[in-house]
Amino acid sequence: MKRILCGIAVSLVASVAPAHPHFNKTVTATLGAGVEATITYNTTPANEAHAQEAKVGEFVTPRRPMLKLSAELKSEKASVPAGEYTIGVIKNADKDWTLALYPGRLGRGDTPDAAKAIRLDSMFSADQGTADHMLIDVTPGHGRFEGQAVMTLHFGSLFLAGSLG
Repeated sequence: MKRILCGIAVSLVASVAPAHPHFNKTVTATLGAGVEATITYNTTPANEAHAQEAKVGEFVTPRRPMLKLSAELKSEKASVPAGEYTIGVIKNADKDWTLALYPGRLGRGDTPDAAKAIRLDSMFSADQGTADHMLIDVTPGHGRFEGQAVMTLHFGSLFLAGSLG
């Protein structure tokens, strides 16, 4: 009887305790030449310990966000054909990352070959503030990305901007 009452009490507390929400988000932008870019992702908590554990050269993707392009995008340093891509990052050094796109949809636990990833011309910063949950967007570029469409990924104190062209 004590077990049953204890189980009911735990269930009641769990049902009224506020859950930490995660949201599924979709960002859609119409880029130059009418190319539609759609990003879908989950607002996963920014756990920088995972980022620090990544090996140099490894493609890392928190909860496998996706980018879908309706047509090819070209920049000075990369060409991205129409299709679906898993959004991720490649660690170059402890304080240097590159925003990258992996062709297709990766499954949970997949170990992607970083050599197959499309590396975007990227700018990394650790001084853009802190995002408690991952944030991904498409914005107009500035600085060396002036006049270009830029995908941004903010995860904890890690901020990356990558040129989409």
